[in-house]
Amino acid sequence: MNIINKILIANRGEIAVRVMKTARKLGIKTVAVYSEIDKDSLHVSFADESHCNGESELSDTYLNIEKIIGIAKKANCDAIHPGYGFMAENSRFVDACNEAGIIFIGPTTNSMKVMGNKIEAREFVSKLDIPMTKGVTGNKETLLEASKNIAFPLLLKAAAGGGGKGMRIVYKEADLAEAIEATSREAKSYFGDETVYIEKYIENPRHIEVQIIGDNFGNVIHLFERECSIQRRYQKIIEESPSPTLTPELRIKMGEAAVRIGKEIKYNNAGTIEFLVDEDLNFYFLEMNTRIQVEHPVTEMVCGIDIVEEQIHIAAGNPLRYKQQDIKQNGHAIECRIYAEDPANNFQPSPGKMLLFKEPEIADIRIDTGITKDTEIKSSFDPMICKLIVWNNTREEAANKMLHALNEFVIHGINTNITYLIALLQSDAFIKNRISTKFCDDFTAQIIENLNAEKAKIPTFIPLIAYTLYSLNNKSIQERVHFTDEHNVWNSIGYWRDLMKLRIFLSDKEYTIDIENIKNKEYQINIADKKYNVSFKSIENNKIELFINDIFYTAYISEDLKCNASLSYSGFIFSLSRKDILHKDTATFRIEDYIETTNNVNSPMPGRVIKINVNEGDEVKRGDVLLIIEAMKMENKIVCSKETAIIESVNVKTAQMVDTTTALLTFKE
Repeated sequence: MNIINKILIANRGEIAVRVMKTARKLGIKTVAVYSEIDKDSLHVSFADESHCNGESELSDTYLNIEKIIGIAKKANCDAIHPGYGFMAENSRFVDACNEAGIIFIGPTTNSMKVMGNKIEAREFVSKLDIPMTKGVTGNKETLLEASKNIAFPLLLKAAAGGGGKGMRIVYKEADLAEAIEATSREAKSYFGDETVYIEKYIENPRHIEVQIIGDNFGNVIHLFERECSIQRRYQKIIEESPSPTLTPELRIKMGEAAVRIGKEIKYNNAGTIEFLVDEDLNFYFLEMNTRIQVEHPVTEMVCGIDIVEEQIHIAAGNPLRYKQQDIKQNGHAIECRIYAEDPANNFQPSPGKMLLFKEPEIADIRIDTGITKDTEIKSSFDPMICKLIVWNNTREEAANKMLHALNEFVIHGINTNITYLIALLQSDAFIKNRISTKFCDDFTAQIIENLNAEKAKIPTFIPLIAYTLYSLNNKSIQERVHFTDEHNVWNSIGYWRDLMKLRIFLSDKEYTIDIENIKNKEYQINIADKKYNVSFKSIENNKIELFINDIFYTAYISEDLKCNASLSYSGFIFSLSRKDILHKDTATFRIEDYIETTNNVNSPMPGRVIKINVNEGDEVKRGDVLLIIEAMKMENKIVCSKETAIIESVNVKTAQMVDTTTALLTFKE
């Protein structure tokens, strides 16, 4: 059997760590590459050796073919694994590996050129008698003209795109020109190719994909399908296998179609054939991803095959170890992508420093991650934090296990989609499999409304009492208020007595907490003339377990440097603070930080300016797009919030990096 001794992983984050884990299992040495801003990332320390290849620009680091090949040669690597994204579907990178005598763990250049480009892929598959939607490619003028012969809505796509990037639905002709421009700009930024095309958009489709694996000896098999219909911004957030949509007959047909494509293209590694399935269970070829997919773990858990191991085995020159009849689907797997984003604010990315990162401690679950508890989520990259994958015998059992795990997943300091995922999995539409790729568009507003209502039902005494006891018995807080005994708050100096009052703010509303210590860990607490008998079981690792009127509660608590606390209970996060504790950074207080400069327009997040639509002296009105900021692989339009205004100054330039303190532009008084 041919073997590989050392692999460079030309990627970052969770997929880099994922590949390294399989390589370690196989006894293969690994090499990481990283940009300067990624130097503290998990994949850097997880590898056997690591090499910095630049500061922060993607074009100079993770997309720099010459640098990556140079590092691989210097480190004496046999092979390079590209992961997904970045250069995973870049045929020039494959050519560079071949020229350097380095094995590329992926398909051939020909497969990638044909199937990696959506336009060429459609032309190729059209000859195989596999159904697909009507589509047109060309420049802006060609697409505008061609759109007259395809009924709206239309779907705009980047020819070299993937991962949900470079896609837009256009519902009316008036919006098409601007959408083509934006999609083309995104395509050039992310994939280095500004070519776009249009196709007929199928209303309420299912997105179902088939995993295939081929070798260098003409063998191609499929590992069945994944249901990937639940998406936001054309990017999947929940995937499952098997698909609850397919009939046994349709499953066979789609698997056979996927294998036919793989054999015709002489495909020789792991790849995915993506299909749309309409409401009448007709399926249409969508595209092929010539790489490993983000959602590959659900297939691994159902089929019992390590896909990365098979990639390495095949790339080394070995034949497939499985025949189609060997592959069976066993049980049901679900994957949830945990994102740093705010679902209540149109899923706006939420980069920043995490104050608390606690993974669920449940047996037989899988968490693919590229971060540690101290990681800062950078604005330069995709906002996915990690992937949570569960398996069980049935879909219902798997969903219940996922809910249990999500309820134990605690992240503070940034916004995440965890609570949203919980609500989504509990929705009637998901439970009864009445879903489509428009699920998030159709249901998010209602989900957010329901979540707000559920949070409002939680009695305020729970977070108030949990935070009070945690605050009074937590060592780090005691040190700030000069406590002398970390085990018993009442044996202390200063103004503390056996009967005391605290002012606590919960979501900006002030509460007075009357506390009487009965004995060591037992208290009587009065809030708004209601008495509660309280005792706590334990306080450790940001977790408090306590009894309130003989009912058991668990909460997780963290604090920032200004003593603002986040408390997680029952899947919801509450904001609290004590006003009797001085901030650590009081010495740096500046009055100007607390004065709102209403004539400045700031970015809602750190990012890069990619387009400026206004100049000094321009008159603008509410809703006008002033600038576009790119952050976490997403374009964010900065719009005018004033009825009318005149631009006094534009303070930034295209391609400039900005943060939330940067005044992008200023209005005249």
